[in-house]
Amino acid sequence: MPDFPTKSETLIVRNHILLSNIEFLKGVGPKRALLLQQELGIHTFADLLFDFPFRYIDKTTFHQIRDITEDGSTVQLKGVLTDLRTIGVGRKKRMSGKLRDETGTIQLIWFKGFQWIENLVVGNEYILYGKVNLFKGTATMAHPEFEKTGSQQKPVRFEPVYRSTEKLNQAGLDSRNRAKLVAHLLERLRGDLIPETLPGYLLQKTKMMDRQEALEYIHYPPDQERLDRASFRLKFEELFFSQLRLLYLKQQRTLATAGYAFLVVGDHLNDFYRQKLPFELTNAQKRVIKEIRKDLGSGYQMNRLLQGDVGSGKTMVALMCMLIALDNGYQSCLLAPTEILASQHYRSLSNLTQGLGIRIAYLSGSVKGNQRKETLRWLHAGEIHIIVGTHALLEDPVRFKRLGLCIIDEQHRFGVEQRSRLWQKASPHPPHVLVMTATPIPRTLAMTLYGDLDVSVIDELPPGRKEIKTLHRTEATRPQVIEFLRMQIEAGRQIYVVYPLIEESEKLDLQNLQTGYEALLQHFPRPKYQMSIVHGRMKPEDKEFEMKRFIDRKTQILVSTTVIEVGVDVPNASVMVIENTERFGLSQLHQLRGRVGRGGEQSYCLLMTGFNLSAEAKKRIDIMVRTNNGFEIAEADLELRGPGDIEGTRQSGQMEFAIADLGKDGKILQAARALAKAILTKDPQLQSEFNAPLRYYLDHIADQITWSKIA
Repeated sequence: MPDFPTKSETLIVRNHILLSNIEFLKGVGPKRALLLQQELGIHTFADLLFDFPFRYIDKTTFHQIRDITEDGSTVQLKGVLTDLRTIGVGRKKRMSGKLRDETGTIQLIWFKGFQWIENLVVGNEYILYGKVNLFKGTATMAHPEFEKTGSQQKPVRFEPVYRSTEKLNQAGLDSRNRAKLVAHLLERLRGDLIPETLPGYLLQKTKMMDRQEALEYIHYPPDQERLDRASFRLKFEELFFSQLRLLYLKQQRTLATAGYAFLVVGDHLNDFYRQKLPFELTNAQKRVIKEIRKDLGSGYQMNRLLQGDVGSGKTMVALMCMLIALDNGYQSCLLAPTEILASQHYRSLSNLTQGLGIRIAYLSGSVKGNQRKETLRWLHAGEIHIIVGTHALLEDPVRFKRLGLCIIDEQHRFGVEQRSRLWQKASPHPPHVLVMTATPIPRTLAMTLYGDLDVSVIDELPPGRKEIKTLHRTEATRPQVIEFLRMQIEAGRQIYVVYPLIEESEKLDLQNLQTGYEALLQHFPRPKYQMSIVHGRMKPEDKEFEMKRFIDRKTQILVSTTVIEVGVDVPNASVMVIENTERFGLSQLHQLRGRVGRGGEQSYCLLMTGFNLSAEAKKRIDIMVRTNNGFEIAEADLELRGPGDIEGTRQSGQMEFAIADLGKDGKILQAARALAKAILTKDPQLQSEFNAPLRYYLDHIADQITWSKIA
């Protein structure tokens, strides 16, 4: 999927000074320009301007030497340099000095790069900034920053700190020198040379500062108040334009894309509802079906995201939607990312509709020969009402008679091109699309990632489901854990034991998995107990074989890596043991936990860790023990890790904000979306002269592909 435009393309008119090559900025030149391009992706003046500081150093407060009591604290001092000398020779050569204020003296030391330090003059007053080391009551500062008092052209309250690399530092492009480059650039841009992006009426309504001011103050804030205002303005701008684009695309697609109107609710749905529905639908399921029915009958193509925690009843909603399609004479397909998940859906749908005359077929890479030919022939003839399958459904020989509805499970596992091939199998209109995910998506992330889709949420579990008990255990309690597992197996239950698998340490992780498997064999010896082992390095057919043994209850314990995260439904499995829990993210832990609790028995999730846990790991584990609410967990995960680390979002350029943070800026996002929606409601095509900047933005980038718009 294409990314958002680069910073230098965002609302900057062609031939503008901001699009100048960074090489031509004072202090850069060809060699440094090449380094900035290679190390940070900074090609133009705009790229430099929009590469914001990640923190600021407060340079208004001066500490007194006698008040330094905390080892490792960072302080700013003002005093007289009383001593400066070279000590040692060769590799041991270093520079030593002393700074004195009216309260005491601090020892200074430089181990390298001190040629320029020799220019310091003993007896002069300097401002010094750095980290203090305390040893036996003596304060020392290594490699402090120095500045002669009175040398500042203008007082700086907050000194910006920019991201850097070793190569940039060696080439004289460290954070302080980068700040000087930005200062040169801002000087050149004085006099309203930075184009405004927001309409004047919007600035007046929100009382935000203009863009020129915001960009100056984000790099050189004179005080906290103006830094906060500059930060708000730039965050709002990013989030507002992302929402404007998504809402505009959604509006245009709705108006432009005709869809099949499913106006009939007939015998297939009614017979199923009266005869086969295994339990009363939850209020959440009823609400979601009502939302989907409205879309299906609108005459426009539906594009809806269905979110629901594991076990919330998404499959039931999907089936009822497919029965509505069938009542209107259309076929449906359900696309799943793995054979196990697809076959699971196929079995589930077949069992639910048995005896109702609904013909359901299954297609995957493993379906071959005459069976495959027959399935393809009956599908094309319209004799198959619902087909469930994997990527095999996307292949050219797969043809439908009247495809009206596509349901995609875990959509982030399918690429845009793959999905577009499915859309093209319907004619004359594209099929209605329902995307399902069991990964709870925080509201702010859903608004950004799926902002051009309508969103439905199933936020309650079916009645009778018992909440999974989650417990934190350490190595010290391993014997009790083993005994508990034995009792569960004796009671006829099955158990998952999951190990982390991280690419960087894959070999080591697989060794841990094997070691854990062998240790479990000691406690659960054959032939009394049977175990399956599954990991990503196995051949697909071997993995499927082992999984199937567990599903068919031929093994009591499944030892695996996270490959079982999506797609295994074993109602008899009542215990999930997660080893090295501290190495998993919150959402992943929640997904794994959702593999148990599928039946009526009390289920358990045991989080196993070592003793030494980081503060963040403790926080994650506490949240898991405290709540089973997937949306609460997803919000906490977003706050802890940021959107780029959350499953399925890495491939989206929409997540690459320069300053906005979806974990912290949810209120700004909601305000930005509400304003964008209000503007488009009043002026759908943005034809008003007041909205000219917004129209310009859309004309330049709104034709990019999104997650749901597939041409």
